[in-house]
Amino acid sequence: MADTEKFYVTQAGYDELVRELNDLVQNVRKQVIIELQEARAQGDLSENADYDAARDHQAQVEKRIAELDAMIKNAEIIEEDAADDKNALVRLGRTVTLKDLSDGEEYVFNIVGSIEADPLNGKLSNNTPLAEAIMDKKIGDIVRVQRVDEPYDVEILNIA
Repeated sequence: MADTEKFYVTQAGYDELVRELNDLVQNVRKQVIIELQEARAQGDLSENADYDAARDHQAQVEKRIAELDAMIKNAEIIEEDAADDKNALVRLGRTVTLKDLSDGEEYVFNIVGSIEADPLNGKLSNNTPLAEAIMDKKIGDIVRVQRVDEPYDVEILNIA
């Protein structure tokens, strides 16, 4: 792998990835071994549904461990410096208050990397059309969001 994809993540998101990896390696993996041992003890493995289920669980756990390990190795932690003036720009790690000019609704989003995105909880991936449109803009800017079925305009009300 010559070119590896960088994953942008906040410090809190990175800490959560590390916590999940540690839990899988130190706790869940041990539980899966117990499940496998108990299923083997039932006898014939060729028709043992519990054994098959334990093997499937083991495969899922090992796959997730590999995914987390790759994400952590390729993580680039977003610097969350404070936006302290009216000239601050929208960047990864910043919290942005937007007004949708089509309906007047206001929304608050924290711009994060794709692995940390959770729009229902205010975490917007930097790869979304909205985030891409507002990147490097400042308070007061009105921005057209493209790459959607119906383009719309938003105004940047605050950057924190």
